[in-house]
Amino acid sequence: MSDAKTIEVLLADDHPVVREGLCAILESAPGIRVVGQAGSGEEAVTRAAALRPDLVLLDLRMGEMDGVTATGHILRESPRTRVVIVTTYEDDADILRAVEAGAAGYLLKGTSRVELIEAVHAAVRGETVLTPSLAGKLFRARGTTPSPLSGRECDVLRLVSRGLTNADIGRELFISEATVKTHLLRTFKKLDVSDRTAAVITAMERGLLA
Repeated sequence: MSDAKTIEVLLADDHPVVREGLCAILESAPGIRVVGQAGSGEEAVTRAAALRPDLVLLDLRMGEMDGVTATGHILRESPRTRVVIVTTYEDDADILRAVEAGAAGYLLKGTSRVELIEAVHAAVRGETVLTPSLAGKLFRARGTTPSPLSGRECDVLRLVSRGLTNADIGRELFISEATVKTHLLRTFKKLDVSDRTAAVITAMERGLLA
């Protein structure tokens, strides 16, 4: 495992161009270092056992051993390593299988650079990361309904509805701007939305900001 200052990441995807793209994005971010790459599920398991990275970004479908199976093997060998699936597939069953196997999250390959980097940091902090549009699919696959917003998340959304910026909200609630952003990201996931406006509208429609 790395020290607290640098997050060590292993990339696993059977397409070299995808790996190179992810590597370029992550290496451009301070505090993140790509320590290895793998082109198959089997290689990902072997390399993860040898490198013990903080995080493995793992493709879902890679030939004989898929990402879900590889996730199980990686976590048995190195339980402190976090695994996030990065894929083009958004089938409900695939998402549920990945999460039940112990994956810390499930991201689509269309995820932006900023979202990917934030997801890496969040996963290593112990949070579950999920592309906002997939949250509803996961809840449906589990046969559950989205969790209600916490009191602080509602506070943040009420201030968003008044047009305040993250910095303004932080000052109003005596929390850091980064904490405001974290509350918003969690809110997006719970409400299955991808932006501030949609979050406010959805929350109002559900009577959560009354």
